Amino acid sequence: QVQLVESGGGLVQPGGSLRLSCTASVSIFGLYVMGWYRQAPGKQREVVATISSGGATNYADSVKGRFTISRDNAKKTVYLQMNSLKPEDTTVYYCRAERTLGQIYRYWGQGTQVTVSS
Repeated sequence: QVQLVESGGGLVQPGGSLRLSCTASVSIFGLYVMGWYRQAPGKQREVVATISSGGATNYADSVKGRFTISRDNAKKTVYLQMNSLKPEDTTVYYCRAERTLGQIYRYWGQGTQVTVSS
């Protein structure tokens, strides 16, 4: 069973920065596509950013140029650097790990709250 533990959320003023971390208890972390998602109350969970096993990245239009996803396979950790934060970025952020090996194996973290407010 894969466990994902997120950290780094909190309260920040508009224009500020936060860095989220997600560490996975998995033997071959480098084979997983890692992603950050967010879900506001009453809304569907949406993708924020993903990073492939080879390091290719994708971002939601709403965060392009402000957020950066990266991974450290040796530490089995994925990061989300969030700069120029806006109040509309306020919500719970979730880490996801996914691997396709005949079938899709998908795991979620417990979520970390990010609040952008003055």
